[in-house]
Amino acid sequence: MAETPGVRPPAHPTPATCLVTGATGYIGGRLVPELLAAGHRVRVMTRSPERLRDHPWAGQVEVVRADAGDPEAVAAACAGADVVYYLVHALGSGPEFEETDRRTARVMARAARDAGVGRLVYLGGLEPEGEDLSPHLRSRAEVAGILLGSGVPTVVLRAAVVLGSGSASFEMLRYLTERLPVMVTPRWVHSRIQPIAIRDVLRYLVGCVTLPPEVHRCFDIGGSDVMTYLDMTQRFAAVAGLPRRRILPVPVLSPELSSHWVGLVTPVPASIARPLVESLRNTVVCAEHDIAEFVPDPPEGLLGFDEAVRLAIQRVKDAAVATRWSSASVPGAPSDPLPTDPDWAGGTLHLDERIRETDAAPDELWRVVEGIGGETGWYSFPLAWEVRGWLDRAVGGVGLRRGRRSPSDLYVGDALDFWRVEELEEGRLLRLRAEMRLPGLAWLEFHVEQESGRTRLRQKATFKPNGLFGDLYWWALVPFHGVVFGGMVRNICRAAEQGTAAAVGERRARAA
Repeated sequence: MAETPGVRPPAHPTPATCLVTGATGYIGGRLVPELLAAGHRVRVMTRSPERLRDHPWAGQVEVVRADAGDPEAVAAACAGADVVYYLVHALGSGPEFEETDRRTARVMARAARDAGVGRLVYLGGLEPEGEDLSPHLRSRAEVAGILLGSGVPTVVLRAAVVLGSGSASFEMLRYLTERLPVMVTPRWVHSRIQPIAIRDVLRYLVGCVTLPPEVHRCFDIGGSDVMTYLDMTQRFAAVAGLPRRRILPVPVLSPELSSHWVGLVTPVPASIARPLVESLRNTVVCAEHDIAEFVPDPPEGLLGFDEAVRLAIQRVKDAAVATRWSSASVPGAPSDPLPTDPDWAGGTLHLDERIRETDAAPDELWRVVEGIGGETGWYSFPLAWEVRGWLDRAVGGVGLRRGRRSPSDLYVGDALDFWRVEELEEGRLLRLRAEMRLPGLAWLEFHVEQESGRTRLRQKATFKPNGLFGDLYWWALVPFHGVVFGGMVRNICRAAEQGTAAAVGERRARAA
């Protein structure tokens, strides 16, 4: 059974034009192919169209460049759309993220109304009555209110924890359970939760296209199980074949401390873990199941917790994760493209460039380059990379634990440890932009070149410092560049040469 496709509602009798915002994120990236499979026309709105170009469905959709806070660009994206999926959320902490959510929701509400959009669809969070909502849930509730007040028929699907390979909630649960046979737990592990499988979330989202125009309300959506986070941990361990976890409750553990603890143990950085952890203090259980009147449950019923986890674990093992929480932009991460102006245009660029010729076949050298990072590592001084990752996590950065979406393939926009793929030309160029905490902006490039029958690897590390501290940072690390960058280009070529020799030997063996 596939994790996400499931049972789809009948295709729209006349295909609808659906605008999907947040298409580079976890939900949006999975919704697009589901809408296409249901026969709808899809337009995606993104700040960075280049991050979508390598997705399998990229050639089947219309891509519009727009920032969610730009009224004119959003209005242009909404023109002619029948249904708009608003999947934008400024996940973070502090009042600034709530203001960002508020402002962008108002921009969309106005643009959808002025464009005559037939329906708005928003994926929000469950809102328990009589409880003090976390900032994350409070902001989602405010966005829902803004969209419902837009004058456009609106549906808000309110969900708790979404279970699926690559979701932030699933990654938190998975790594906490796998890595901690003994856990010290705060009070929030006893809150009641009704998780839902990503397959069912997508089925409801697609089903919203066919809702009657008079439907204008919120719907609670959840799976078939209600449990505590503690129950989820033990059930996950059972499904994964792990021994039962030992739980040591403590009376007080603040969300801030909990988020740093999650950040140390899991790939999810504290900046993202904190709003998720804060929301776990709330009781998030469905008060109704009215959505079934319009989008009926599948014959086999909603996916239960155990089956959702089993499918998610299997997809992780099979390296079949379509999107991950890290697909979305990380709060505070740099977004500037590689500066290409000549040096005299202003500012300083530091460069470490290394070139090495190799006997490896070009395709084998590219295979090694494209497979860098994650479980494979970075081919030089592993301890130095680990220490840099630990330091980054300690100051709230993403660290190395994000790993890779796939062990062999990369897309533009993929997270790769504490880098993000900024440019990829198959067989020729891989450019990574640093998302670690730095006093400046950094890029790492690999060029596979051929000249006079020889294969060559050109490796470039570029750093654009922010002020004096940025310059000092670069020069303090220069003594280590020979070990780190020199070792990297040397060992990548060596691995490619070994792969080439193995391939030649295999061909000779087959010929014999």
